[in-house]
Amino acid sequence: MAAEGGAESNLAELMLDRIADVLLVVADVGNGDYSSRLRSDLPEDHALSTLYTGINQMIDSLAREQQRSAAYQQELEEKLATIEVQRAAIRELSTPIIEVWEGVLCLPVVGVLDSTRSAEMTEALLAAIVEKKADCAIIDITGIQVMDTGTADHFLRMARAVRL
Repeated sequence: MAAEGGAESNLAELMLDRIADVLLVVADVGNGDYSSRLRSDLPEDHALSTLYTGINQMIDSLAREQQRSAAYQQELEEKLATIEVQRAAIRELSTPIIEVWEGVLCLPVVGVLDSTRSAEMTEALLAAIVEKKADCAIIDITGIQVMDTGTADHFLRMARAVRL
């Protein structure tokens, strides 16, 4: 009878150790470490052996998905960087400022003008006037598709700012 109590105690201790192993591996996975695996010296038909196999397969699957997710995230970050470079190029191209003669700048405006683009044009023109020490700025509005009162107001404000 005492031998049975000792065997039960050893079995309970062994089960607690096995469960602790499972918890440690699951905690590693929770912390992003997908390299931990459960190793079993139990027979294949043992319930814990089946649990270990299932957990290891789950970790393998999570590791693959994490790698795939990291690759997608890197690809997305590269695309966003490309888009930002393209946006900067478009901003530069949308407000070309040409030095016609020394001290004379020309800002050709082509296409649709909204408040954001107008603000960028004003900022770029003022910076170019300061940089080139220009005395005169020509704003060519022949390429504007539609001239409404808002657009006209933007040009009046731009002219006042340039005058300063």
